[in-house]
Amino acid sequence: MIVNLWYKSLIVSPTARTLAGICALVGLAAMLAAAYVHYHLVFDPRYASFCDINTTVNCTQVYLSRYSTVYGVPVSIYGAIWFVGVLFLLAAGSVGPQGVRESIPGYLFALSTAGLAVVLYLGYVSIAVLKVYCYLCLTADAAVIGLFLVSGAATSFPMTTLPRRAVTDLQAWVSSPLAIAVTLLFFGGAVSAVAFFPREGSVAGSEPGAGASQASTQTQRSEFERWYTAQPRVPLIVPAEGAKVLIVDFSDFQCPFCRQAFVRLKPLVAKYNAQQPGSIRLVLKDYPLNSKCNVNVQNGGPHPAACEAAVAVRLAKATNREDAMEEWFFSNQEAMTPDSVRQAAREVGHVTDFDAKYASTLELVKGDIAFGHSLGVTATPTIFINGVKIAGVLALEYFDQAIALELQRASR
Repeated sequence: MIVNLWYKSLIVSPTARTLAGICALVGLAAMLAAAYVHYHLVFDPRYASFCDINTTVNCTQVYLSRYSTVYGVPVSIYGAIWFVGVLFLLAAGSVGPQGVRESIPGYLFALSTAGLAVVLYLGYVSIAVLKVYCYLCLTADAAVIGLFLVSGAATSFPMTTLPRRAVTDLQAWVSSPLAIAVTLLFFGGAVSAVAFFPREGSVAGSEPGAGASQASTQTQRSEFERWYTAQPRVPLIVPAEGAKVLIVDFSDFQCPFCRQAFVRLKPLVAKYNAQQPGSIRLVLKDYPLNSKCNVNVQNGGPHPAACEAAVAVRLAKATNREDAMEEWFFSNQEAMTPDSVRQAAREVGHVTDFDAKYASTLELVKGDIAFGHSLGVTATPTIFINGVKIAGVLALEYFDQAIALELQRASR
């Protein structure tokens, strides 16, 4: 009874609007900050995210994952639009007609229920798939949950009556020129934000290297060149085998960001080698983020099958199935377990002696790990292009430009 009275008191007092407004503003701020970070991570190779605390709380890894965008637009942009919509509804609840004001809590509850479903899914992805957390995302999630609780408490009518109320409120809404103008402003802004937010694909082109120089501005390319040429070069004890450009990629077969680097670099290497045979050599080095084989990782690590996958790829070399194993692991990361890796080694890599050779091959993996550690590798992917260290995943056009710069350097 007391709780019900408290719920009803929220409707007739500004308490609910104040709490909901705070939640919406906090969520909007978090999403705008996330969009800012996402943009710079993709288009500015010099940018270091302020919300990267460690390998577990790391916005960069979240925003560079395939779950961070929908149709090329960051999820944070959609989130910002959602919170702006909430603020518009709260404004309508303050200045609109009495009937509209009474319905606003119900609209917010319906909207926040949908929002809650989205944040629960993204939370599952973060916890179970990526095993990495972003505190900007967690802040927005908390704001959505707060809106769900506040709006649910403030809704005094059965939700089954919401469609009928919506029809009535819509009639009142379209009769107000100000309401129409505000609605057009909101939807116009939302469409513009989605349509004009720079997409990585629009810069890099749909084909590796094709149109990259056309789509990117000269300023962006000049800034990247200045940054890249200013980087120190680390001597690598990896044979180039006659290649003008040696790319050494410290990778983890269960790392989503390593998969991104792999799918960007592989076609680029093929493209340049088709133009200048043997000019580019791509070498994958093992750096599994699992304490079973990597002493630099604590408490198990985020990728429980990474050590086994590294061994499987090495053993698949003997059957000339190394490339097939790499492709399989990068395509099946979410389902990888030590047992599924062993099965894939048999079925895809045609490896029949996995367990017999596991221990000795794991020592070779540890050799790569020690080599990477000596070069300052702490996370994956870490890529060296002719000794220039790149921590993380670059946009396709920047990988392309880096290789082109190295080829020009080699021809001087």
